[in-house]
Amino acid sequence: MVRRWDYTRWDGTQQGLIDDIDQLFAELADDLLYHGDPDAALRRLLNSGFERPDGQRVQGLRELMERLRRARQAEQQRGAADGPYRQVQQQLAEVVAEERAGLAQLAEEARTSGDERRQQVTEEVVAERSLQLDLLPDDLAGQVQELQAYEFTSSEARQHFEELLEQLRRDIASSYFDQMSQALTNPDPEQLERTRQMFDALNRMLEQHQAGEALDPSFEQFMERFGDFFPGQPADLDELLQQLAAQMAAAQAVLDAMSSEQRAQLQALAEALFEDMNLRWQVDRLAQNLRRAVPGAGWGRRPAFSGSGPLGLSEAAEAARRLAEMDQLEQFLHAASSPGALAEVDLQQAARYLGEDGARSLESLARLAKQLEEAGLIEQREGRYELTAAGVRRIGQKALGELFSKLAKDRTGGHRATFAGAGHERDGQTKPFELGDPLTIDIERTVHNAVRRGGAGIPVRLAPDDFEIARTEALERASTVLMVDLSLSMPMRDNFLAAKKVAIALHTLISTRFPRDYLGLVGFSEVAREIKPEALPEVSWDFVYGTNMQHGLLLSRRLLAHRSGTKQIIMITDGEPTAHIIPKPAGGYDVFFNYPPVPETVNATLAEVARCTRAGITINTFMLDPDRALQGFVSQMTRLNRGRAFYTSPDDLGDYVLVDFLERRRSGSTRHRRGA
Repeated sequence: MVRRWDYTRWDGTQQGLIDDIDQLFAELADDLLYHGDPDAALRRLLNSGFERPDGQRVQGLRELMERLRRARQAEQQRGAADGPYRQVQQQLAEVVAEERAGLAQLAEEARTSGDERRQQVTEEVVAERSLQLDLLPDDLAGQVQELQAYEFTSSEARQHFEELLEQLRRDIASSYFDQMSQALTNPDPEQLERTRQMFDALNRMLEQHQAGEALDPSFEQFMERFGDFFPGQPADLDELLQQLAAQMAAAQAVLDAMSSEQRAQLQALAEALFEDMNLRWQVDRLAQNLRRAVPGAGWGRRPAFSGSGPLGLSEAAEAARRLAEMDQLEQFLHAASSPGALAEVDLQQAARYLGEDGARSLESLARLAKQLEEAGLIEQREGRYELTAAGVRRIGQKALGELFSKLAKDRTGGHRATFAGAGHERDGQTKPFELGDPLTIDIERTVHNAVRRGGAGIPVRLAPDDFEIARTEALERASTVLMVDLSLSMPMRDNFLAAKKVAIALHTLISTRFPRDYLGLVGFSEVAREIKPEALPEVSWDFVYGTNMQHGLLLSRRLLAHRSGTKQIIMITDGEPTAHIIPKPAGGYDVFFNYPPVPETVNATLAEVARCTRAGITINTFMLDPDRALQGFVSQMTRLNRGRAFYTSPDDLGDYVLVDFLERRRSGSTRHRRGA
């Protein structure tokens, strides 16, 4: 097989997977940085939704569940809980009223006829039948049974009653068995007999299925014989049972929503009508079998109808079925703790209640984690999502790109060292040789220039203007430890995200642009700890009080002890020192905390500053929301260490740190060149 690829010019309209992935990951990045938990970040994105690169809004679960709530409310307001009962009651009352009007008209015609005998007979008939109407039972089933035996005087009333009976049979059949309602209401004796056979075969299959016995008939044989009763064409017995149970449970839910008296009357009416068709026993048998076979179909659920108008029994059952499906969909969405859990959602059902755009949103949310996994940015470990190394790099690149995009070009330019010198590493670029340049000759470019000037003859003769040298990058190394305040005040003052962005951006900058440099990471709160670069995106603040600068400086000094090049500590904090450690004689240490700071903590911290100074380590401090006490302490620290202090805000922190780092590195490289 020969594979073929066709390429077309990019016109800006094509959309690739990489754009979607970048956009998805961009939506997650700040949340990942802030909370340090990919699993939680995905859940929050799942709830809030996001915007695709094409501008299409993917609705989150909160929006979708609000839409579902409105759809449920509209369904509930379609009618009242006792609507089916009141509708039948009202229709029977109208039939009786029509018959009474017919009797009155018959009596009036006899009176005006002048025939005394006719008048007498008519009055006796009218009195007898009026008494029959007066003595009609209060319950609906009793009224229907009495009227079936009643000899109507009014042809209109008789016709309306027959139409009502037909409608009741259709409604009751539809409410219990929507798909087979046409067969159930067919008065043809042969069709009714076939319906009874279908019920019997279905019940036997159900009972055999429950007992674990072989099905006789088999599901295939049953569908071959009775498939026309089920136009939905279920794929197997379980699907058929789910459909029947959902419909029967909805019909029962309509009855359960009424008062006990109304429920009893409608149940008696249904039983009487099924009795007319000789189907009552089979229907009762099927109901019991379905309850055992599908216990989770929603038996016992009561739809909270809140409207005022009457609903037919079949309409109410259909509304109850839709409400049950909405409840199931809501429970499913509520239980979805990760995008992968949405893969099992019924998109057709979702489209019915959330609209086509809502179903598309669910589909996009379900693909969310899978796309990020396929892109190699996250992976599942022990049931939780975690960032991969590629994901960590992508977050760092995004943070670095955000910060550099805010910097003024005239301050930092491309951030490249443009000078060269002996002993430096080539960076892949060349330049014409100038007097005083080191003789790092690029042979390929030099010969190429000579051939272009003099042709392809041999020997190739070189001229001074042909020479090009390889540009080189300074090998000056810098060793930096970034100290980040992880105390509780950082998130409380909205400083944590900015500090963490700076940390990951600085790590990305050094690892990609200055790979020979060293960057250590130290987080400090009540105590300090080293942070490995791969764990940086998942670092969060500590739920403790205390700003232990002394322990952070001590740990940073130890990390820099055997490093070469210029050494510095960059400290980002929003509070003054309130804790320090006290070594124990037998090993280990105790933590001392007090707020406001006491002289013991301040002195212990300044003593560690002095040790850093003697070790040749510069401490540059970036203060977020500094109060007067913090400014006073940092002033003492800078006088002792001769480092620098920056008063900044979360919005400007990245600008300050990156510019300061690059300028210090450039000035260090310049000193190296001059010394050489």
